[in-house]
Amino acid sequence: MSALTDTFRALHASGTFVMPNPWDAGSARYLEWRGFPALATTSSGFAATLGRLDRTVTLDEVLAHVEAITAAVSIPVNVDSERLYADDPAGVARSVELLASAGAAGCSIEDYNPALGRCDDIGPATERVAAAAQAAARHGVVLTARAEQHLFGSTDLDDTITRLVAYHEAGAECVYAPGVIDADGVARLVADTGAPVNVLALPGVPDLATLTALDVRRISTGGGLAWHALGALKGAVDEILGDGAFAYTGTGLPRDERTAALGPRIGG
Repeated sequence: MSALTDTFRALHASGTFVMPNPWDAGSARYLEWRGFPALATTSSGFAATLGRLDRTVTLDEVLAHVEAITAAVSIPVNVDSERLYADDPAGVARSVELLASAGAAGCSIEDYNPALGRCDDIGPATERVAAAAQAAARHGVVLTARAEQHLFGSTDLDDTITRLVAYHEAGAECVYAPGVIDADGVARLVADTGAPVNVLALPGVPDLATLTALDVRRISTGGGLAWHALGALKGAVDEILGDGAFAYTGTGLPRDERTAALGPRIGG
């Protein structure tokens, strides 16, 4: 346990906080400089830095990434740790322990199983959450359990809530149903799960004031910031390859902010 894990857990006690998702150490330092109280990694954004798609990164690669992010900032870091890179509960627990050793203040576990092309049945999924929760408790790490089905076409909110309640009862401290963004659905998650709820910022999500009024505890950006940055890259490239102009050079992060956020490590 550490001061950072204690700080991260305290953020979940009351109120609403935004936890953006950097994709590398530089973006993490910039977000810390802007005043966010905690950060989270993004599996898809990190995979993109390796030239890959989501769910293709190994545990060893994630551990090195977490070490780089946590070394770059002085605020809590939650890890988007997919299925915790193991098929069995013992492997899940081991992954949590390794993430804690890498400096994570929190981590998550998903119930979507790529090998099946669907979410695990609730029984095995809950066993995996319980194993992760026990390991997380030994290290003071905040565990978030995720019900993924709304990202894969399901609209069954009742089943999602049943899953999240089971995961919370198995020891997860925070619950998360990415893809649930309508105000009524979010309100039900908050009211019916009895746990701090994370909401993913997606197109159509209510604004911060509304989510705060709904008593959402945590809002994350997922891979959105990384893809937004790559979208800016696309715009610059389209300009170069289109009319051959370089107007993009007059936009972007101002040098004074680069210097302030990144300090003496900034180059060129």
